[in-house]
Amino acid sequence: MGIRYGIIGCRHGHIAMFIEEMQTLGHTCAGIYEADDGRLADQLAAKYNIPRVESRDVFLDPAVTVIGSAAIHNEKIAVIEWCELHGKHIMVDKPAVTDRDGLERLEAVIGRGRIQIGMLLTERFRPAVHTLKQAIDAGELGRLVSITMRKPHRLNPASRGAWHFSKRQSGGIIVDLLIHDFDLLLWLTGQSAASVQAVMTKNELPEYPEFWDAASAQVVTEGGVIGQLYADWHTPDRSWTWGDCRLFVNGTAGFAELRLCGDPSVSDADELLLRVTDSQPLERVELTPPPLTLTADFLRRVAGEPGALTHLDVLAASALTIAADEAAVLRNNI
Repeated sequence: MGIRYGIIGCRHGHIAMFIEEMQTLGHTCAGIYEADDGRLADQLAAKYNIPRVESRDVFLDPAVTVIGSAAIHNEKIAVIEWCELHGKHIMVDKPAVTDRDGLERLEAVIGRGRIQIGMLLTERFRPAVHTLKQAIDAGELGRLVSITMRKPHRLNPASRGAWHFSKRQSGGIIVDLLIHDFDLLLWLTGQSAASVQAVMTKNELPEYPEFWDAASAQVVTEGGVIGQLYADWHTPDRSWTWGDCRLFVNGTAGFAELRLCGDPSVSDADELLLRVTDSQPLERVELTPPPLTLTADFLRRVAGEPGALTHLDVLAASALTIAADEAAVLRNNI
C-alpha cells in the first residue's frame, strides 16, 4: 500500500530528489506547503503534478504519514518538532540544525523515539562511495591513515535567497556544506571524532558580512585517522559543473581516489573510483550501487526495520558539524 506524504518548506531544490524517489517507489504527495517564497514550490508542483496547499494543517489527515522538508535551515527543527507532535515521520534536507540549541532539540526528539527522522545525506548512497566503503571494510587499503575531501561549490549569488547569506538562518558554510563530509568521515572509518579544528575565510561579497566563502576542518578520530575536509563557494561561473569534487583515502596497504563529479576527464554524469594497493597496480574499480536509495532506506525505518542511515548517524554528523562550526577561527581577507 502506498504512502501519502507532504512537503513543508520548499526553499532548496534538494527536496526534488526526495520527491522523485518517493514517486519511483509508488508513493503519493498530498501537497507542497511553502508560506513565504513560493517560486521553487510552484516549479516542483508543476513538474511533479503536485498540488500547492495553503496550510500545513492539510497534512494532519491521518492518511499522511511522512513529511519532507527543505525549509530554511534554521526553521527545520521547528518542522521536526511539529511532526513529532502530530506523529509524522520526516525527511529533511541537510542540515537538520544550525546551532547548539537546535542540536539539543534534535537530540531530545530522537531520544523520545516517537518518529523517524531522516536527512538527505546523499553522499553515502553514491555508487562510488558505497564501493569505497566495501573496499575499506574488506581491508583492501589496510589500516586507514587519512581521508581528504575536497568539495568546491558554485555560488551563483543572484539566484540565492537572502537567507542563504545569513549565518543565523543558513548556519554558514561549515554547517551547510561540510555536514556531508563529517558524516562520510565517521561512516567510512567506523570511528567517532576525538578532536576537531576548523577555519573559515571571507574573500568576497562584503555586502554580506556574515557570509564566509571557504572553510577547512581537520578531525582526528578515536582510532587516529586524520580527516581533512575542505569546501568553498568558488567554482567559476563558467564551469561545466557545480564543483569538481574529490575524495582521497590513504591506508597502510593502498590508496583510493574518488572523482565524484566535475572531473574534466570524464563526463559530468560519471563517478570514478581509482585504487592502487601493495599487491594491485592502479585500476579503475567497477562500481557497485547501494542496495537501496536513501529514501527507501529511510522508509525501512518508518516500517520498523533497520536502516543503513540511523538516528545515531544523523545525530553524530550534526553534533560534529556544530562542534566544528563553534571551534572555527575566522579570517576576513577582504
